[in-house]
Parts: sequence; structure tokens; C-alpha cells
Amino acid sequence: MLVERALVITAHPDDVDFGAAGAVANMTDAGIEVTYCLVTDGDAGGFDHTIARSQMATMRRDEQTRAAKEVGVERLIFLGFGDGRVEYNLTLRAALTRVIRDVRPQRVITQSPVLDLTRIYASHPDHVATGQAAVAAVYPDARNPFAYPELLAEGLEAWSVPELWVMSNPSPNAELVHVEDITANVDRKIRALLSHQTQHTDPAATEQRVRAWMQATAGRFGLHEGRSAEVYQIIDTR
Repeated sequence: MLVERALVITAHPDDVDFGAAGAVANMTDAGIEVTYCLVTDGDAGGFDHTIARSQMATMRRDEQTRAAKEVGVERLIFLGFGDGRVEYNLTLRAALTRVIRDVRPQRVITQSPVLDLTRIYASHPDHVATGQAAVAAVYPDARNPFAYPELLAEGLEAWSVPELWVMSNPSPNAELVHVEDITANVDRKIRALLSHQTQHTDPAATEQRVRAWMQATAGRFGLHEGRSAEVYQIIDTR
């Protein structure tokens, strides 16, 4: 039986847990095999100046690996680009194309490629560059057999991803907006998020803020009171 696969591409460890861990838990519960691709190791993160940056990178990989297990994800791919130095360029596009051709997913989930000044934290330059490169890797790069011939030489055949999910920042086109009810998996999302211990000075406040955010999202899109949701743009790329 063909196993459905999804690939989540984000800039930093913990990005997926803020933005998509609820949907990921829903997917793994449904038998979808999810892989994470982290563009950086998050070595520029944290608050403790006594921790060497190489050590921080190792700690954040470990945190993301533990967080992934909370929502049923076992495979993680770390690309090792510099935290805070991600650029939208052919090098990153080729790296993500390699991952897509290797994983061969039916769905790619990534961050918004759009700079949104009303959501400055979500519009971190690494996020935007990662979103731009992920979209380009989905279309046209991964499906084009003539792009990156070195990948064909490695045995990585062209692969067309049928569906692209973009986190948050919903399009004004209502047909593209998908509201994912994550009520059943909010606790798992929170456990995943709080696995990133180096990133939280006040874990209780973080939990409270994220729970309120998920409930507000559900209410904004018409779900019943007490529900929690994440929102995506879904683009049919077939």
C-alpha cells in the first residue's frame, strides 16, 4: 500500500512547533509519514551567553528531535545553513530540491514567502527566504528533470508535489484558506513547543499565549467556542 508522505520545511528548530505541529499530529494520527527539513540548526538562538554557538546548534537539534517525537515524526533532515544568514538563492533551492526528490512527498508544508509588516516576528528574514526557496523547489525545480542535473546523476529523479501548504498569513482568496482543527492535539503541540527549552524564558507564558492564539484562530474562522486551530493557504500545484 502506498504510504502518503508530507514534508515540512522550516528555517529554525521550533518554527514547525509554533506554526504547524497540531496539523502534523493530525497527519501522523491519520497514518501520513511526515519528515521535517530544518534549513538551520538555530545556532543563533537562545539567551545564555555562556553557551558556545556550536553547542547551541547541537542542543537545538536534540530539542527538535524530541519535539518531533511528541507529534509522531521520526525523520529529520538538518541542512546546516547559518542561522540568521539564510538567503533565497540557487544553493538553497538546490538543497531543498534534493530533499523533495529524496522524500517524494504528496504535500509540502512551509513558511510564508511573503514579507508581512503586520506580523514582523513571523516575517523573520530566514522564514521568508526559506518560504521563497521552498515554493521554488516545489515549482518548478523538483519536477523539472533538466534542473540540477547533478541530482539526476545521484539517482534523484524529478518529483511533482501535488499540494503546497503555507503556514498562516491566509490569502484574501477564501478558496485557498484551510482551517485545521487541532483541538484533539493541542496538548501534543504544546509539549512539542516546550521541548525547545533553550528558547523559553517563561514556558508557562508561552503556553498560555499559544493556546489563546490557537483558540482565537478557531473563533476567527467560525469554529465553535473552545476549539483550537491552525490556518494555512493550500495551493494545488498539479
